[in-house]
This record gives sequence, C-alpha cells and structure tokens, in this order.
Amino acid sequence: MRAGHDQPTHAGGVVYRLRDGGPEFLLTTAKRRSDQWVLPKGHIDPGENAEEAAVREVAEETGVTAAVEGALDTCTIVVDGEEQRVLFFLMRFVDQRPADEGRSMLWLPGGQAEEQLTFDNLRRFIHLASVRLTGDAGHPPRR
Repeated sequence: MRAGHDQPTHAGGVVYRLRDGGPEFLLTTAKRRSDQWVLPKGHIDPGENAEEAAVREVAEETGVTAAVEGALDTCTIVVDGEEQRVLFFLMRFVDQRPADEGRSMLWLPGGQAEEQLTFDNLRRFIHLASVRLTGDAGHPPRR
C-alpha cells in the first residue's frame, strides 16, 4: 500500500547527546557512498509508525538507541529516482552498541554538524534541533 501524498514514506532521527554543556549531533555515512555524511533515516515498514521507524533505523545504521522527543519537520528527497517524504524526529541518545551496517559515524556540535552534512536540505534539521534544545534561534542554518 502506498502512503498518501502528505504521509511520510521514510523516517529519521536528529540524535543528540549533551557534552560540555551543549548538544552534539550524530551523523553517519550514506549507505552507498561512504564520502557522504547524512542523518540516519530509512523506510517505514508496513504496520510501523514513523516514530518506530526512526528508532529502528537509527539503531540499524548507527547502533545507537535513542528516545523520540518530538517531530521536527519533513522534507522530500529523491533517491535513485524514488521520491521519499522523510519525517525527522528530535531524538535523545540513550545507549550504543555495534551497528549492523558498518557505517562511519561522527558526533559534532551544531555548527560543525551542519557543515559536515553533504546535503544542504538536511542542515536545517540540525538547526531546528539546536533551537528546540537551546531556545537560541540566533544563527540561521549554514548553507
């Protein structure tokens, strides 16, 4: 069954942990391109809601267990000719184990995380998460 036009087909997480008084965000390399840095995300399985998919995908791609704190926003991307409507959630780091998929990972503060991301459309999610966590909307997302 195909999701409705405004329903998300994929879900992902902007995972944070607190270090030195501020948040650090989790980035991972893309499945097919180890030189591309992205936010963990993946398809929503039948019978699964977007929150469950985000938790599962973060764990599969990074080995990180994270708790959903709330929805951030959606974006539409095209991957291999498939349009994906991705709902990203703000997620708090809980625990870590070895990842299933063997991707590289980085934890970076907000501005550095925005700069490290390969795709411009993902940078605003780090900004939205930073604003939600710190209440500081002082800097626009980096381009």
